[in-house]
Amino acid sequence: MTASYLSGRLAPVPDEIDALDLPVEGTLPPELTGRYFRNGPNPRPGEEPGHWFVGHGMIHGIRLREGRAEWYRNRWVRTTRLDGAPYLGDKGVDLAAVPANTHVVSHADKIFALVENGLPYEMTPELDTVGPCDFGGRLATAMTAHPKEDPVTGELHFFGYGWAPPYLTYHRLSAAGELVETREVEVPGPTMAHDFAITANHVVWLDLPVVFDVNLVGRSMPYRWDDLYGARLGVMSRRTGQVRWFEIDPCYVFHVGNASEDEQGRIVVDAVRYAPGAFQAFWPTIGGTASPAAHTGGAALHRWVLDPATGVSKDEALDDRDVEFPTVNETLTGLRSRYLYAVTKDAIVKYDTGAGTSVAHETGDRTPGEAVFVPAATDGAGGTGGSGDEDAGWLLSIAGTDDGAELLVLDASDLSQVASVRLPRRVPAGFHGSWIPDA
Repeated sequence: MTASYLSGRLAPVPDEIDALDLPVEGTLPPELTGRYFRNGPNPRPGEEPGHWFVGHGMIHGIRLREGRAEWYRNRWVRTTRLDGAPYLGDKGVDLAAVPANTHVVSHADKIFALVENGLPYEMTPELDTVGPCDFGGRLATAMTAHPKEDPVTGELHFFGYGWAPPYLTYHRLSAAGELVETREVEVPGPTMAHDFAITANHVVWLDLPVVFDVNLVGRSMPYRWDDLYGARLGVMSRRTGQVRWFEIDPCYVFHVGNASEDEQGRIVVDAVRYAPGAFQAFWPTIGGTASPAAHTGGAALHRWVLDPATGVSKDEALDDRDVEFPTVNETLTGLRSRYLYAVTKDAIVKYDTGAGTSVAHETGDRTPGEAVFVPAATDGAGGTGGSGDEDAGWLLSIAGTDDGAELLVLDASDLSQVASVRLPRRVPAGFHGSWIPDA
């Protein structure tokens, strides 16, 4: 039986193409001038990688300029692994021999394709691969696919995790792109640490019970649920590096929406939470024959409130709808925000966490990908911006069917569809992307 990640809406495309002057329905806001890039696994024809998460990275790019969709192109990230280099060899781990398939971000005028078990790969704005980056030889660990850029300082916070000590390492890039801090964070053992969070004064760690298992190496993703490990959230001072840990009910979190500090100095974390049973039911589908794109596995938006002064933590469900890929207006990363966005198998959802409400834009038979928020220009160009409202802007999402795809452009304030760009081919369901505006 064909693996789920090689068929249906996850099926890889066989080649790289270019297309110009893409058809647009509706009106693209003219201030959307830049590039939308989205990354995801795409094994080459005839390859069977063994798991959805480990196919070679392919970035799909759409160039928008002043109301036009100028081009689409897709490119494999040309890693050494694509050329056949092994991740594990006689000299140990080769951090460049990775698929670079999870995210694509920009920082300090550079574009990076990311995967959490290795080095970032620098890309050009035309999606050519420059090569692996270790920031001048200073980065000696893997780099998470979910770095966080502080909107106040411009610094990029990230981490690396591994199956051998140090299990967790914190890093910080300056706004200019120089690696200026590296710090080990002590945890009991090797876990799958996919995401984390920052606030104005802290870093929030997710030390959760999905652990490395050497017996699974070469058979599947070598991580499994472990009831004995426990579950904790850690609040680390960005100034001193001291961590205070909070025990929480067992769960798993792939993706954080946002975190911030409230007026009492407590840390508020909003994330998509998998209960133990939901995770254990969902995890095997990612590498098997059931489709992980067909459902989110019982994951729902959840909130934790952590009080460093008392050591007390509280949590509550914010919704019971199955969602994934939470996003936020990234000008408020680590700061108080009211709105979060997420996707289901057939809708893009907007959460008003202040009012405790949500609305959805239904996509019918189209499966939406992560909805990336693009803030409106402060001068009001394009008809949406200029209000100063947190949700003044647009959401960009590649939505796919069995035989086609389009880039949806929604008004983030009310989820109305402003425009859609018809893409020249089907785009496999993938992971994360970024809007990279022209300078």
